Amino acid sequence: MNSFTIVFLIALTLSFSVQFWLAKRHAGYVAKHRFAVPEAFKNTVSLEAHQKAADYTLEKSKLGDIDSIIGVILLLLLTVGGGINFAFECWASIITSPLIAGLAAVASVFLVMTLFEIPTSVYQTFVIEEKYGFNKSTPQQFIKDQLLQLVLVAAIGMPLLALILWVMDSIGSLWWLWAWCILMSFSLLMSWLFPTLIAPLFNKFTPMEDGSLKDRIQGLLARCGFNSNGIFIMDGSKRSGHGNAYFTGLGNNKRIVFYDTLVKSLDDEELEAILAHELGHFKCKHTIKMLIATAIMSLVSFAILGWLIDQPWFYNGLGVKLPSHAAALLLFMLVSSSFTFFMQPISAYFQRKFEFEADDFASAHAKAEKLISSLVKLYEENASTLTPDPLYSAFHYSHPPAAIRIANLESKIRV
Repeated sequence: MNSFTIVFLIALTLSFSVQFWLAKRHAGYVAKHRFAVPEAFKNTVSLEAHQKAADYTLEKSKLGDIDSIIGVILLLLLTVGGGINFAFECWASIITSPLIAGLAAVASVFLVMTLFEIPTSVYQTFVIEEKYGFNKSTPQQFIKDQLLQLVLVAAIGMPLLALILWVMDSIGSLWWLWAWCILMSFSLLMSWLFPTLIAPLFNKFTPMEDGSLKDRIQGLLARCGFNSNGIFIMDGSKRSGHGNAYFTGLGNNKRIVFYDTLVKSLDDEELEAILAHELGHFKCKHTIKMLIATAIMSLVSFAILGWLIDQPWFYNGLGVKLPSHAAALLLFMLVSSSFTFFMQPISAYFQRKFEFEADDFASAHAKAEKLISSLVKLYEENASTLTPDPLYSAFHYSHPPAAIRIANLESKIRV
């Protein structure tokens, strides 16, 4: 235990305390406003639906509190409690290659963390989601998904991790710059491959049938000058009753995806408005801006790690007796969020700003009133609370709160 141990414990305590306080504040705010539909939604959302959303939010919040507490306890056990040190010493005694031993230690720690997350995931899916009518998954499907995710992480993540560890061991003092280039290249490659290689392992994607909806969407794409590699309907209903739509892929591998649940609940003009919003993100270059921001932050992170990796106090302060590049990488990934938590509102602010810009774009290329009606339906059908705590939403919401977003759209309705 050294001075950095104290710094880490203070950072962890502050970030956890603020996060816990915000969650309690949010729950109290939602509960307080449970008994009346907000004025902006009195004519469109029933009291029963509003209260269902409030109750759903409160139950998820309670589970989130428990999950946070478990996460903090596990982090302390792994770091100052000696768990990571034990993993590295154990594998070093079995495997002579430092690279392979480090790889095995990192993998075993992440496996333990994954196993600790499963109980809350099971409760979320088969208790909370089931209670509110959203869960469509079966135990067999859930187990299959978990196993498939583990296989993909092992098949894709382990070689990447091995390459980065090799670079850390072999390149010299500027290893962090090479490692950053490898990570960014890998991220771009996976973004390009995801629609055709990864996503179909989990869901079925059916090309949208010819008809009025497809004609309307193709007309919108033509007006906006957007080319895609197809418009697809995803069988999201096999796991959940929640609805969504999104763009995926890069370059000539871009796809437009609608959940089947969304197509069933919205009319053609509402789906056009939702797609216009997503197109707004593309036309306003939000994806590129977020990619650049992510690249800069990851570069700064690698540079900081490049300095920390040679500091004995970094390892000793976090319970690791035998310094290694693999241990440094693992420790940095686990503890950095405790120090960056208070930067979260900055990221959330820009994401909400992008949402407003995408809404403005949609209002210019589709009907604002149709985007409003589609959003109201989605708020109701997904049981999204209409009354989030303002401070909590400032920290955590990537989208503007419902009332603020609808008010902005109403100002765009063309008379």
